[in-house]
Amino acid sequence: MTESFRRDGEYEQHENPYQGARQHSSSPVNPEWPPPPAYRPAQAEPVSAAPGTPAWPGGPQPMAGGEGGGNGGGTAVLPTVSAEPAPGAAPAARKRARGPFALLAAVAIVAAAIGGGTAYAFQELTGTDTAASSSTTASVVPSSKKGDVASIAAAVSPSVVEVSATLSNGTSTGSGVIITSGGEIVTNNHVVSGAQSIKVTTSDGKSYTAKVVGTDSKKDLALIKLEGASGLKPATLGNSSGVKVGDTVVAIGSPEGLSGTVTSGIVSALDRDVTVSTDESQGQQQGGGDGNWPFQFGGRQFNGDTGSSTTTYKAIQTDASLNPGNSGGALIDAGGNIIGINSAMYSASSSSGSSSSDAGSIGLGFAIPINTVKADLATLRSGSTS
Repeated sequence: MTESFRRDGEYEQHENPYQGARQHSSSPVNPEWPPPPAYRPAQAEPVSAAPGTPAWPGGPQPMAGGEGGGNGGGTAVLPTVSAEPAPGAAPAARKRARGPFALLAAVAIVAAAIGGGTAYAFQELTGTDTAASSSTTASVVPSSKKGDVASIAAAVSPSVVEVSATLSNGTSTGSGVIITSGGEIVTNNHVVSGAQSIKVTTSDGKSYTAKVVGTDSKKDLALIKLEGASGLKPATLGNSSGVKVGDTVVAIGSPEGLSGTVTSGIVSALDRDVTVSTDESQGQQQGGGDGNWPFQFGGRQFNGDTGSSTTTYKAIQTDASLNPGNSGGALIDAGGNIIGINSAMYSASSSSGSSSSDAGSIGLGFAIPINTVKADLATLRSGSTS
């Protein structure tokens, strides 16, 4: 008992201090107990303290005596509930703790979204344009259409262009692959070597003027940039290290000025040593302006004399039909990824004494592996003209 204990007879209004008051049916009421509070304490959500036993956090506690002049008519004061949970009330604490964790998770999601948006905004503000890359496991075409030539052509053709260069002694026609939406295009060095002006035609027929950004004659690569272009569809650069002999490939280019020509075949061999001329005048004199850039393979000369200034690189060999004008175009895997830049091909029409019936591809074409291109992009972008 506490100091609020009262004896019978001390209450002036009722013989029983609880007369007329609602009583709890769960237990008998002792008339000597202190009066209940004037209102029902707020109840929290029930949590399980033990199987089948609901526990009410902050539930009724032993109460101190009322304040009311000693006649029991005042309001009982509820003691402050301890912050330390009672035995069996731990689940309630864990339940309340989920709020901060949920808030942190929400903040993380929002931060990720803002981060992506910030990266995009930074790219737009700075003009940074990055070539899209993927591994050979990725697929530009739907998985159900993998290896389907028509689907590959439809997906990649918008990313392949015709490149026409005006030279001092004529013109040179080749192809190129769009690698950024802002108009960066990879092609062969021999397509634009010595160009006084460059005109590029996209698959939708639009024409642009282009400038040479950088060249690498040792790898027969060049990077050009369209003027005033935006919103172009860049190709996805694959991973040539995963290419295997026998893989299905598709070639897209502009042979003989026929833009968007599509051919298909397989990878015939890998790591072929192809030697090309690095002498601009040598190549043009041997018919390089017609797309027949001289090269050596297997100890033999093709498309003329390569001269004394040459370079050798490892190439992918394919039997996909390649003809003059395919230089700089795309060699594509079954998933629609670029795995090579077509660079050298042998056409029987370039042989002396050949007739028109002998003209065309004989199934001997080579492409610069795309991993070589990706490794050289930073050098090309820096404006190198080696």
